[in-house]
Amino acid sequence: MTGAADPAAVLRFTTQALPPSARSGSLHELHEQGLLPVRPLPGRSPHVDILKMRLPGASVLAGTFAGVRQVGDLGSGGAADDLVLGLNRSGCSLAVRRSREVWLGAGDAVVVDPDVGVFSIVRAAPAQIIGVRIPRRSIPVHPACFAAEPLRLVPGGTAALRLLTAYLQGVLAGCPASSAPLADAVVSHVADLFALCLDPHQAAASPRAAQSVRTARLAALKTDIERRLTDPALSAATVAARHGISTRYLHKLFEDEALSYSRFVLDQRLTLAHQRLRHRRFADRTIASIAGDCGFGDLAYFNRTFRRRYGRTPSEIRRDAG
Repeated sequence: MTGAADPAAVLRFTTQALPPSARSGSLHELHEQGLLPVRPLPGRSPHVDILKMRLPGASVLAGTFAGVRQVGDLGSGGAADDLVLGLNRSGCSLAVRRSREVWLGAGDAVVVDPDVGVFSIVRAAPAQIIGVRIPRRSIPVHPACFAAEPLRLVPGGTAALRLLTAYLQGVLAGCPASSAPLADAVVSHVADLFALCLDPHQAAASPRAAQSVRTARLAALKTDIERRLTDPALSAATVAARHGISTRYLHKLFEDEALSYSRFVLDQRLTLAHQRLRHRRFADRTIASIAGDCGFGDLAYFNRTFRRRYGRTPSEIRRDAG
């Protein structure tokens, strides 16, 4: 775990390297230390592979759980005013509070009310999850919104939940909260998107929420583009259609950052090509092949833009990498 002075303190833990006989004890120890609220299920060999990020005013947990039960008691201690959202990226989970049960499929989430008391989320089979814990006072919705249901299902098709999921994936992948202002901005965006999941009509009236939505949409677009860089047919129209927005709106989101869609795609493709030219795994591939795999259909254009970006030719970069 990083030092306490870091804006984002990160904990990484996995049971993968532990023998099955030692996994339960390790989880119990983390639970007792207040680092990971997870208990092994009786008769199961637990599997946990997670990253936990503590931000000023929120915490985010992501990874894979199997054979475990997440436990919580939000009605006591320092977490008395915390709101929890548990999201299933894949697999199934069961949220339980007294006689109330909520089944979560892929993409679904459950929101746990701050006053609910003891609750648990059972994940017997492997499930990829993202969890968020944030103070209720940070969520800009009317207090009555929290009293509706102690465990509230947010269906996977909810637009705000999809945006929140994509935004959190970007936060976890890039760890952008390297400074206090950035960390505060991340928490603010998460709180606004959280509120939209709970009460889209009230929360949407906030100008701050509108900006958070734009930020999350742009983050989701960038993540999508980065995953599809090797597709030479990648276009603004296809990306926009995949996200249910107009091509004009997509371009406007990039322009708000003084950036163009085409420039972003080009920069990411050049970065990918540079990485592959330096990696021994691709040592037997020709430069033309690498360029093509990174989405460049014209080798001369690739060579020209690559040299303009790095001040060296692809051949020189490869040679220097050894």
